[in-house]
Amino acid sequence: MSMHAAWMTHRSMTADPSVKEQKLKPGTVKRIFSFARPYRTNIFIYLATVVVDAGLVVATPLLLKRLIDEGVIPKNPSVVTNLAILVGLLAIADAGFNMLGRYFSSRIGEGLIYDLRSLVFAHVQKQSIAFFTRTQTGALISRINSDVIGAQQAFTATLSGVVSNVVSLVLVTIRRLQSLTRESFGVNAEMSSTMTERFNVSGAMLVALYGEPDREREYFRSRARRVADIGIKMAMLNRLFFIALTSVAAIATAFAYGIGGHLAINGGVTVGTLLAITALLARLYGPLTALSNVRIDVMTSLVSFERVFEVLDLEPMVKSRDNAIELKTTEPRIEFKNVNFSYPRAEEISLASLESAAKAETVQSGQVLKDLSFVASPGTMTALVGPSGAGKTTISALLPRLYDVTDGSISIDGHDIRDLTLESLRDSIGVVMQDAHLFHETIAENLRYAKQDATEEEMKQACKSAQIWSLIESLPNGLETMVGERGHRLSGGEKQRLAIARLLLKSPAVVILDEATAHLDSENEQLVHAALQSALKGRTSIVIAHRLSTVRDADQILVLEKGAIVERGTHDELVAKGGLYSELYNRQDLTGASN
Repeated sequence: MSMHAAWMTHRSMTADPSVKEQKLKPGTVKRIFSFARPYRTNIFIYLATVVVDAGLVVATPLLLKRLIDEGVIPKNPSVVTNLAILVGLLAIADAGFNMLGRYFSSRIGEGLIYDLRSLVFAHVQKQSIAFFTRTQTGALISRINSDVIGAQQAFTATLSGVVSNVVSLVLVTIRRLQSLTRESFGVNAEMSSTMTERFNVSGAMLVALYGEPDREREYFRSRARRVADIGIKMAMLNRLFFIALTSVAAIATAFAYGIGGHLAINGGVTVGTLLAITALLARLYGPLTALSNVRIDVMTSLVSFERVFEVLDLEPMVKSRDNAIELKTTEPRIEFKNVNFSYPRAEEISLASLESAAKAETVQSGQVLKDLSFVASPGTMTALVGPSGAGKTTISALLPRLYDVTDGSISIDGHDIRDLTLESLRDSIGVVMQDAHLFHETIAENLRYAKQDATEEEMKQACKSAQIWSLIESLPNGLETMVGERGHRLSGGEKQRLAIARLLLKSPAVVILDEATAHLDSENEQLVHAALQSALKGRTSIVIAHRLSTVRDADQILVLEKGAIVERGTHDELVAKGGLYSELYNRQDLTGASN
């Protein structure tokens, strides 16, 4: 059964409504401060520069007061000169503290971005394959990029704004801002996901072949429109505070000049005091207006942190046990014993906010494998055949623990694979899928993904065994040739042979072939088949066969139907038996089809 198909039913393209309804979780702020712990010294120095800088801002008008009252009006040149020099020195000091503050804020901010991105990336890598079959790539990337950057604002611009201004304004609308911020993040992630899905090679090809340009444009415009509408709402709310603060500042200045002017005329205050008061009001205007953004920045930072924590709190469905042991084997014996398997529920493996519509999905996959038992002896080939949806691919996914069995057990050399470390288990297994995946890197870098320290000679020998070296040798850049996104510069057969070369470099004890020759023409099939002979030699292998002629020499053939083994034996035994295998084989033999 196709793992992808099992999870892609009943999907819609609406965002999860819960994204904008949730409130901030208790303990979020406390948890945020735990991330600040490594930066305590930097934060202290940064806040000190902010406080000193704020003090310098206030000191300048007070010096100007003395310059007028004690220097200009009494006509005292030395006082004017000294105070003017002091004001200039304060301006230089202000610039210096600004630069120092910027240096430490960038160290805090960039360090936090690095920490969070590294933590999220490492945690996401631990998730099961089921997580990736449900999660929208764009939404996940948004968490690692946009939300992490939003979170670090709490320790840079937001922190300095709060400390330097020390004012709290209009908190009655904070729930509205929280709702808008959360919704904004959701729709931005959705729009990012749309672009990610359609701008990769496979997505672009699908759109070109099946998509309707008008529908695609409207689909994207509807999401971009939602982003724009929320932006307008947030801008208007922000402007409301800005106008209110501007009005307060203007009225305060008018009162200062009006009342202060009368007091100066009557001798109640000096002219210098009047100028100092109005200058201080002008200096306060900037911090006050900045506060209209501080509240939004604080809420954005909190929501960003919470969205990052949501990913970090998702426990991997498959992980190594605390007392797991290392697998050391060269010719393993594999045993499936009374294995039952059902795909896990959505809430067990994924996050609704990273999917298009997890809550709308109600169809469960049901039981995929039923009481399945077989043994693959050391160094033998076991072939899995049967109609589409019989459970062949699921079996191949259970052995390297991409999923865990629901009941029963799978063992290698007598060890339950759940008692082995994931790293050692997967190091012992090599897989070649129907559609070999290559990264948008050079041929050499794709090969070294299997063996980091592989020499050029080792890569050359692996490519020769995989029947791909003559092609690589003919390329202008040889092993340094870029393969293109998902290997689209290579044909299907060339990708398969390169994937086999990668497997040979890994040199695993167990080989899994998932319909590796299913969609190849006869010439490429022969080349890949020859390459596979090198890959399978001396290894325990499990081969999912689409073309039954490719597994005639298998040591045992397991025929699956509806998740159960209905026949088993060699090719000759099964043909002679006249059951399902014989029917499938004769149908392909007569029609030449690949079923």
